[in-house]
Amino acid sequence: MPAVVRLASVSDRPVVERLWLMFRHDMSEFHDPLPNPDGTFRSDRLRSAFADADWAPYLLTSDERPAGLAFVRGLTGPTRVLNSFFVVRGARRRGFGLRAVQEVLAEHPGRWEIPFQDGNLAAVRFWRCVATEVAGDAWTEERRPVPHRPEAPADVWISFSGPVKS
Repeated sequence: MPAVVRLASVSDRPVVERLWLMFRHDMSEFHDPLPNPDGTFRSDRLRSAFADADWAPYLLTSDERPAGLAFVRGLTGPTRVLNSFFVVRGARRRGFGLRAVQEVLAEHPGRWEIPFQDGNLAAVRFWRCVATEVAGDAWTEERRPVPHRPEAPADVWISFSGPVKS
């Protein structure tokens, strides 16, 4: 399955918003189990991805069809954070996600951090695989409290230096 990664434009926003709902629905298994009264989920990251100069939204496609999203923050600092990453279920477990994340990382060479939930076993396996593919043994993993949410279990953060864009 071919993976195309491109910076999302304002005209892509409706598609990214629909992908965001799918992503947040998937994540509701691990926290914030129900949507807002209007059927939406928390969308502060979505807004920031399109409005904040320190962020970049990416649209992931396959054969010109939407297949996922990635939001990067920390563009103006020393460390980039892959704040959100989502691949639709039909594109999972085919290598699409690994290829897509490698392209996103290559767009912003340097130090990276990727947070995920320890209870999401598929994410644990995926992000450890990504770190090993990108950085070999030169990556670390730590647990950090979720800011402003003392009741939430700590997130896992993987850190490494990303590839240099060729």
